[in-house]
Amino acid sequence: MSFLIPVKSDKAPIPVGPYNQAIKAGNFLYCSGQIAINPESNQIECLGDIEGETLQVLNNLKEVLHAGGASMNDVIKTTIFLTDLNDFKIVNSLYSKYFTGINVPARACVEVSSLPKGVLIEIDCVAYIQ
Repeated sequence: MSFLIPVKSDKAPIPVGPYNQAIKAGNFLYCSGQIAINPESNQIECLGDIEGETLQVLNNLKEVLHAGGASMNDVIKTTIFLTDLNDFKIVNSLYSKYFTGINVPARACVEVSSLPKGVLIEIDCVAYIQ
């Protein structure tokens, strides 16, 4: 029996490629990058709106974490991918509403030339479940 357990949430988008929404490995939960797909419609309803995309991404991550037995408070590392670093201030403002307190996760933020489906942002994370 493998110690790697795929995690799936019906409240988060279906993966757009050959990967799982998350993999649980012992006490760690590795969440794949989320983009702004609305899981109810399977569409990107806010394409080009950095605020709308960021909120959808964070909500998608929240649901994947929940399906894996974790919460936003358990996240220890995130990576934010932006197609334009000029959006960082807006993203940071919204991000700070989901990750609060003294134990906010470590983070990297990088600008990339493009992201799947033409979105502006993608975020992945790692959580530790006690």
